[in-house]
Amino acid sequence: MRELPVGRSEEAWTPAELDEVRAELEEEVGRLTRQLAEATTSFSALVAAGGEGAGDDQVDHGAATAGREHEMTIANNARDLLEQTQRALVRMTSGAYGVCESCTGPIGKARLQAFPRVTLCVTCKARGERR
Repeated sequence: MRELPVGRSEEAWTPAELDEVRAELEEEVGRLTRQLAEATTSFSALVAAGGEGAGDDQVDHGAATAGREHEMTIANNARDLLEQTQRALVRMTSGAYGVCESCTGPIGKARLQAFPRVTLCVTCKARGERR
């Protein structure tokens, strides 16, 4: 595997550091997979129960709708994070980990250790947020 890019004042990644980040990402894949399954099951149960209680008033109906929307949001967030985490593992394997997807410069080792899923350097991320 080729050496991953780092910031100017940073030392190269050690095999132990990469193993630690990889283990963290793999653990996160497992956690997010379980969370997504739980949220999907909960959402399905709420949808199935949606037809019950035909005599419910508007408040009950609104609470049920809010519950379904909440579970759907949790499922969508878990799905997005799972995809980002899996993508980080693929980038690590392919040697693209640590390369900014926008400017192709180094993301920075410290940034990746804090946020292992990121795909943009600080400069490109800030530029994107200003838009």
